[in-house]
Amino acid sequence: MKKLFFLFSISLLALTACNDIVTEMVTYKVNEPIFMATETFRNSVKVSKTLHTLGGIGKMCFYNNYLYISEPQKGIHIINNTDPANPQSVGFIELLGNADLAIRNGLLYADSYIDLVWFDVSDPSNPLLKGRLDSIFTTALPTIPNQYSIDYNTTYSGGSNGIIVGWELKEKTEAVSQYRGGWLKGGWPEMMYDLATPTSTNSGTATTGINGSMASFTIYDNKLYTVINNNLNIFDLTGEKPQKATDNMYVGWNVETIFSNKSNLYFGTSTGMLIYSVVDPLKPVYQSAISHAFGCDPVVVDNDLAYVTIHSGNRCGQSTNELMIVDVKDVKSPKMLVSYGMTEPKGLGIDAGKLFLCDDGLKIYKITAPETLLANKLAQYSCMNGFDVIPFNNTLMMIADDGLYQYDYSDMNNIHQISKLAIVK
Repeated sequence: MKKLFFLFSISLLALTACNDIVTEMVTYKVNEPIFMATETFRNSVKVSKTLHTLGGIGKMCFYNNYLYISEPQKGIHIINNTDPANPQSVGFIELLGNADLAIRNGLLYADSYIDLVWFDVSDPSNPLLKGRLDSIFTTALPTIPNQYSIDYNTTYSGGSNGIIVGWELKEKTEAVSQYRGGWLKGGWPEMMYDLATPTSTNSGTATTGINGSMASFTIYDNKLYTVINNNLNIFDLTGEKPQKATDNMYVGWNVETIFSNKSNLYFGTSTGMLIYSVVDPLKPVYQSAISHAFGCDPVVVDNDLAYVTIHSGNRCGQSTNELMIVDVKDVKSPKMLVSYGMTEPKGLGIDAGKLFLCDDGLKIYKITAPETLLANKLAQYSCMNGFDVIPFNNTLMMIADDGLYQYDYSDMNNIHQISKLAIVK
């Protein structure tokens, strides 16, 4: 959550005997939106085949031996991972406002602020832009780079100025008036906003990509589900181009991640896990929720057990850091089984009876009974800040603050790092 911080300087005090009005000059800092002309924004997509080094931590999708990594708000890196011991960058899709992606049948779907864009990646070294659905996502804003709030009026009433692509921190001084202890309309209330930062089927099949646990995109039953600003969008992927299949659906407050398992969607929010049934893929139905302390929250599900991490941080709220294990065999009545204290856990993944957890680096556990999980740690690697993982076919792919790490876990007794592709900042 973003809050306003003010520097007060009273330069005028006007008192009237009749109504006790106090007028003050208030100086404060606020993020003003940076606009780009709509046509310029939508013509900015570029595909580069030249070497493009990783430049930031983002969402991941693994598809047909290639790894696609979003560099937040800038674009998508394409990594040839045929040999995990020697990953090779083969291209970069410049896509302003990108945060997430999903892949099905050789088509990559990605957000570009308020638009959905898709590419043909049947030849990963030569992705082709296929189309764009304009203004399909509501109020998708760039990440706020500091602790200050946004100028609400300019942000939400400036649509004719183009697309918001960034923020500029400015200091303002305005007159506000107080009437008998409360602020008059037209002054303080116009600034007092406490805004949330706008921020797959893990089957491993040849037709659908595998997303990490931090994903806000997932694919189930030929439908693309995206969650942006707490709204669930559903797109039908059966035709030549994606079609918006339903109206936006509000699913909960501060939804951050989405994970599909069987015929259910699991949403990670800052206050708990939500479960929706998609037996009818176009009509998600709320099933239940598990609440927890305020914190960021990805979810993965395996064998009727949901593994949920809660981590603290600048935008995540309190200092709670936990791994929760929840029995979701009955999705209408999930049961909390156990909770473990952690350092600052983030993404997680499961494969071959192993749990891979980004916490204090990377922790790897043999999955046993929930109550004995911590006693079965197989390995831990420190000295990096892991963000998310994708385990597949005995190779763990982990994006961290300083690069893409990969580990061979084919031998439970000899899990070891095989490569690192560094992030250049």
